[in-house]
Amino acid sequence: MVRILVGDMRWAGLLMRLCLALCLPVSSTWAQQVWKCEVAGKVVFSDKPCPQTGKPLAERNLQPNVVDAMKPEVVDAAMGRPPAASVPQAPAGNACPGDGELRGMETRGNSTTLGDAERQFLQDEMRRVRQCRSGQGRYREGDWDISREAQAAQTQLSDRVRDAARQRAEAMHSAADPEEGDRIARRRIAEERLARRQQRQWQNGQNPAASSPR
Repeated sequence: MVRILVGDMRWAGLLMRLCLALCLPVSSTWAQQVWKCEVAGKVVFSDKPCPQTGKPLAERNLQPNVVDAMKPEVVDAAMGRPPAASVPQAPAGNACPGDGELRGMETRGNSTTLGDAERQFLQDEMRRVRQCRSGQGRYREGDWDISREAQAAQTQLSDRVRDAARQRAEAMHSAADPEEGDRIARRRIAEERLARRQQRQWQNGQNPAASSPR
């Protein structure tokens, strides 16, 4: 009989220690100070003193559903604080032509049937593809459809059609890649200056008296 009582007491002691070990963290969690605040006519709970009016809650009045009201995002919204800055998203990668398409462009760009302007445009497109693949600019797949149409148009008989197609492609590149856009703008300025100089030379050749000293 004595042995049974001693065994029961040991089990009782073990159970008591186990209960204390489990209950202690819970009680310490709920023992933290909580403030009941009134913000913009709404009652919110915070782990910090209220900015205007409020009172601390007794530990025995703290209910488990208060945990949700104490979440940082809930408290910030109730206090009118701006949300925490979100992690900036990485810029989207470029959509660029692949190796096979680039090799095809190189073949067409070296064709002897193309004029100087058309061959230069295809060589510029090859350079722009390589720039895209190195991470320059921000291209979408639809942008390169414009480039492909312009490349195909360089075999057309009409000078106006070929030039208009090149201008559409260059406008697309200027929008997708500001650095390439600056290069295109500088090249056009140089071409316009050269055209004006050649026009003056032609006019002087047609009218030698206008350029001869008196």
